[in-house]
Amino acid sequence: MYTSTQPIVYSFQSTSNLSDSLAEYILKAQKESIDKRGRFTIAISGGSLPKTLTALIKKSGVKHIFYADERIVPLDHEDSNHKLAYDTLYSHVPIPSDNIHTIDLSLQNDLEELADAYEKELIREFAQKDSARFPVFDLILLGIGPDGHTASLFPGHELLSENDRWVAFIEDSPKPPPRRVTLTFPVINHAARVAFVATGVGKAQILHDILDTPEIGLPAARVRPVAPGQLVWFVDDPASAEVKLATSDFKL
Repeated sequence: MYTSTQPIVYSFQSTSNLSDSLAEYILKAQKESIDKRGRFTIAISGGSLPKTLTALIKKSGVKHIFYADERIVPLDHEDSNHKLAYDTLYSHVPIPSDNIHTIDLSLQNDLEELADAYEKELIREFAQKDSARFPVFDLILLGIGPDGHTASLFPGHELLSENDRWVAFIEDSPKPPPRRVTLTFPVINHAARVAFVATGVGKAQILHDILDTPEIGLPAARVRPVAPGQLVWFVDDPASAEVKLATSDFKL
């Protein structure tokens, strides 16, 4: 049985301060990864994260991006995480399209095959470089939903107990659209660093449930990277109002 790390929760007065500190954190993570292994691998989810990363990626020169989850819709559809990332991020920074690892929608009629194809994308990136049972991302950036879900891992869903696959599909997401693919907990929890971003008073109660009462078992509370992996939350003061663990003392 592996040991997991405890979360560090940083709370900021404004989203601007949060974004600046998140940028510092990612730049440091990138430098350490490149110095140690000569590469930096990152996976992102949707929501507000791509917009937060625009200035950062212009500065850092991140070149390869994977998705923590994606909706099975056309890549230019309003529900697509890739569409959101393109509009808010890729259209503003010079990242070659071949280095943005999207799902293969030609396989959308067979979600198992589509998930397998995305898993093979990960295998091509990681298997020849790492000997671990699961890929080790240098950083995975996640958000949370009002129900405590993260990526496309939802409360009470059978995917919460998936222990073998790197990428899995879901056909009955409680949040539309229903068909999605997602990284599984073993992949997320083998990352060197996982960073959550959550803002706004609407996240206050669910953050309390996730961070102060993890025994409830909400999906986001199950993100606990294998030691010596690091788990950090970047939140604003309205979101952290009910969280006992939160601190304003940001340190790299």
